[in-house]
Amino acid sequence: SGVILGADGFGFTPDENGEFTKVPQTGNVILEDHVDVGAGTTIDRATLGSTILRRGVKLDNQIQIAHNVEIGQNTVIAAQTGIAGSTKIGSNCMIGGQVGIVGHITIGNNVRIQAQSGIGRNVKDNETLQGSPALNYGDYNKSYVHFKNLPSLIQRLNKIEKNLNDD
Repeated sequence: SGVILGADGFGFTPDENGEFTKVPQTGNVILEDHVDVGAGTTIDRATLGSTILRRGVKLDNQIQIAHNVEIGQNTVIAAQTGIAGSTKIGSNCMIGGQVGIVGHITIGNNVRIQAQSGIGRNVKDNETLQGSPALNYGDYNKSYVHFKNLPSLIQRLNKIEKNLNDD
């Protein structure tokens, strides 16, 4: 189904001239039991060591798993999600589609990440996040109510300012 397992990770380092040279990717990929990988997904081998998908991980189509990522057991990830290098994701997580996760962070167990979220920090166990940058799910929803009302709030504020200036 067009899956690529063990491709070179995106590893480059600048030399003394500022040109980027390839860092050898000499590790491997480990898929434990009952892992499902959707069509068009790419899982890069580790720079050193292993990229690991633990038992029961389920990946939808068109997902990018970078080098040295570890995904905990029974975690599910929806389509078009990208996970940058050396990120550790806990067990029993649910990650929506089109989520972007930066590298070198840790995401705890039982985390829920809503679709189209951007994760740029470590995430504690049991958090539910949404938005970009991602916020606590409840805080995101409260903020969104204000955001969608900004045009009317600005009109009201302009009217108040005009009335104050007319006095």
